[in-house]
Amino acid sequence: MKIYSVGGAVRDALLGRPVVDRDHVVVGATPEDMLALGYRPVGKDFPVFLHPQTQEEYALARTERKTAPGYRGFVFHTSREVTLEQDLARRDLTINAMARDADGRLVDPFQGERDLREGVLRHVSDAFIEDPVRILRVARFVARFGFRIADETLQLMRHMVQQGETAALVPERVWHELSRGLMEAHAERMFVVLEDCGLLAQLFPAEHFHFEQGRPANDQTRAFVGGLRFCAREGRPVSQRFALLAGPMQRDDEAALEALLQRLRAPNECRDAARLFMRHGQRMAKVAQLQAEARLQVIEACDSFRRPERLLELIHVAQAWQAGHCGWSQPLSHTLQPWMHSLQAARSVDAQAIAQRSLAQDARPIPQRLHAERCAAIAQAMAEVVSPGSSKKHQGGHRDVV
Repeated sequence: MKIYSVGGAVRDALLGRPVVDRDHVVVGATPEDMLALGYRPVGKDFPVFLHPQTQEEYALARTERKTAPGYRGFVFHTSREVTLEQDLARRDLTINAMARDADGRLVDPFQGERDLREGVLRHVSDAFIEDPVRILRVARFVARFGFRIADETLQLMRHMVQQGETAALVPERVWHELSRGLMEAHAERMFVVLEDCGLLAQLFPAEHFHFEQGRPANDQTRAFVGGLRFCAREGRPVSQRFALLAGPMQRDDEAALEALLQRLRAPNECRDAARLFMRHGQRMAKVAQLQAEARLQVIEACDSFRRPERLLELIHVAQAWQAGHCGWSQPLSHTLQPWMHSLQAARSVDAQAIAQRSLAQDARPIPQRLHAERCAAIAQAMAEVVSPGSSKKHQGGHRDVV
């Protein structure tokens, strides 16, 4: 029995990057051998075991054969006779098909070290086409490493899209790759690759994002790319980066956004951020032009009385989009303070006291009374804002911007 470190751990060590996850392949062993040594089985589709001390994954060397569409349509074979080279041959890219033995010697049957040195992403074999999620992985690696895609690999990716192989993509796996790619410093490169191979239009609204020779081809794409870079620089979470996808959408694009969310199966916090940004994003940076009623509509839409952090997140997304659109960004306080000031004013209204008013005092339904009182409180707070070096500045008379 021989144990090898494989995949990303070998690749990242050669690049001088931190090694986060370590995977291992075991050659010349059976499940019974692993159990006898105290390893704990966790694999469902093929034998994978956790080390009894480190809890790192150890997989038996295996080969695989495609038998049906989808990522579950594979038959795996493990035995003592499966070699390390056979196991590495089933992997996606040459830079991921390297291994190190217990003495640190590199095993590199597909010239992955050369491609790593030259900055090339190249598929190992034509078996690459058997799993369409590999297109997304390649795009994500471009965003992470800045490598170029080998011509023959890019042609293969385009062929897969043209032949309908990507119809078998599972939303959960798409989201797994997309969410990781969005968190890269140059996430926009992932979208350039997806458009180049034809997959972008299948996953996202085709009319919104376009690139020419790797550069944004319209204002919407330019704002999106700039917003992603801003989020990367500021260390923003994936929910805010994902919400930028809704930037080009108008408020009547609700159905298109919901279709996108369904295709990607994004988690709830990402869905909520995208919906809020589509509906109210254009208002956020123009807070000085909004009347009290419009401000309250946004505050209520964000459920800010219970969850004020949602309003803050919407402000952050709008700031990133504005930075991408204009190429610069005003300090966060320029937008944050007026919104937080309005929220504070609205929250100062005593909801319990309003609810206790008798019908004789106020015949309006309680929600209507509460809304009106909060709107009045915001208007009063806006009138009391004092601009530097002058008297009071009344902001309530500005036109409502939709």
